[in-house]
Amino acid sequence: MSPVTATLLKGIEVNALILDEHMGILTTDALEFIAHLNRTFNTRRKELLGKRIQRQKDIDNGKMPDFLNETRKVRESEWVVAALPRDLHERKVEITGPVDRKMIINALNSGADAFMADFEDSTSPTWHNIIEGQVNLRDAVQGTVTYVGEGSGKKYALNKETAVLMVRPRGWHMEEKNVLVDDEPISASLFDFGLYFYHNAHELIKKGTAPYFYLPKMESYLEARLWNDVFLEAQRCLDIPPGTIKATVLIETILAVFEMNEILFELRQHSAGLNCGRWDYIFSFIKKFRVHADFVLPERSQLTMTTHFMKSYSDLLIQTCHRRNVHAMGGMAAQIPVRNDEEANAVALDRVRADKEREAVNGHDGTWVAHPGLIPAVKKIFDKYIPGKNQIQNKREEVNVNAKDLLQVPAGTITEEGVISNIDVAVRYIAAWLKGTGCVPIYNLMEDAATAEISRTQVWQWLHSKNVKLASGRTLDTSLYETLVPRAAERIKKSVGGQVYRNERYDEAFMLFNRMIMSESLPEFLTTAAYSALD
Repeated sequence: MSPVTATLLKGIEVNALILDEHMGILTTDALEFIAHLNRTFNTRRKELLGKRIQRQKDIDNGKMPDFLNETRKVRESEWVVAALPRDLHERKVEITGPVDRKMIINALNSGADAFMADFEDSTSPTWHNIIEGQVNLRDAVQGTVTYVGEGSGKKYALNKETAVLMVRPRGWHMEEKNVLVDDEPISASLFDFGLYFYHNAHELIKKGTAPYFYLPKMESYLEARLWNDVFLEAQRCLDIPPGTIKATVLIETILAVFEMNEILFELRQHSAGLNCGRWDYIFSFIKKFRVHADFVLPERSQLTMTTHFMKSYSDLLIQTCHRRNVHAMGGMAAQIPVRNDEEANAVALDRVRADKEREAVNGHDGTWVAHPGLIPAVKKIFDKYIPGKNQIQNKREEVNVNAKDLLQVPAGTITEEGVISNIDVAVRYIAAWLKGTGCVPIYNLMEDAATAEISRTQVWQWLHSKNVKLASGRTLDTSLYETLVPRAAERIKKSVGGQVYRNERYDEAFMLFNRMIMSESLPEFLTTAAYSALD
């Protein structure tokens, strides 16, 4: 066991406890590799984050997003991405979840076509979670990962046939505070990507697959270009042919939806398509237009994929991907089986079936689920509508989506109950996240950081817009908000029990939530605002 602060190489410092089992991940060569990536690309990353700040100022001043004039040639010319490897042709059902050991085994054994191991929205980025996740993924790639249930003694191991493994590193906006390169925190994206790639790329290729990734929260094609350059350099360093890496980009920001062709073009050698990251997309919509009173969205439950702005987003993504001969992946089904309540379980499954049938009929090539119990029903739907491995041949040439379609604010209502519900969900999630859990079942939905982000940004926007009228006719102002917070707290206490409430970090979560809500400027990300409270 190494001390809490350790200088492992010149210019590389780890400010966290390094257990013996971590040493196989934090090897000298691996640290040199990630430090090289950081030294090569971190300045560009920071410059691009600076461009985000300027773009937000432009939006605040009324310059709304639109398709870019300077990249018109990319959108209008004919080109396609590089051919996909065989094990990525069929992706009808993908399961996602955190990088803990049991989850990895169960997901790979689940019968899904692919498993996205998530270092981002469904993993609380404690040092233990991040490094143990790297250990777990290395063992999974090597086929040696096992787990024994605490108390039950049940043994878990990989089946002979498993889902294709994909990994989502943290977004460009995040840093890994526990590792310093030249006295600055390393990019969390490069840290997560670099360690996984360094330890597993050759073994994956040896087994007939390759390093596959999901890339989150990008806001421009220049950020995709940065990822592409990282891939080229990483492959060069490990003597792996360019184009071996394949990555699916989550279109989960309102700015990225206007640059989907450009993002695919930048990554065309390494692209595995695009995904409708619907929850983060709604979060981004709220966040980017936060100061505009005519962009106030109704309650989250009313923001379905059938609303015009969300359907337009999905249709345009399908058309864009299929024109470029690559997969268009659908969004997450957050429902989880409801135990001991057959009626509620049937309602949840009906909602999942309806959502997934809509996706398959519209042209998506596959979709996400959060629970293994949903896989058979969802796979049956996609098999029904897609007799082959995908439906990339469905070009959706009739789709004609413009900026007005993507920015159309849906009609709807806001209620006191809706405000309380948002406070409730966000605080429950924050409390769990602070204790190291990033994927939390709340009211029969598997919630991650994205839904907590929607909840807290909606409350902030509703409150700071000054003139938001609730369905009751009351204006949501500070005095009303302060009466709703205790009601949300009582609801949580009643649900979890007083003793559990006192023993967990709910009071701290409420303080953090209230601080973000009352701030005159909206914190960009919950996960960065709360990161200092971890570990």
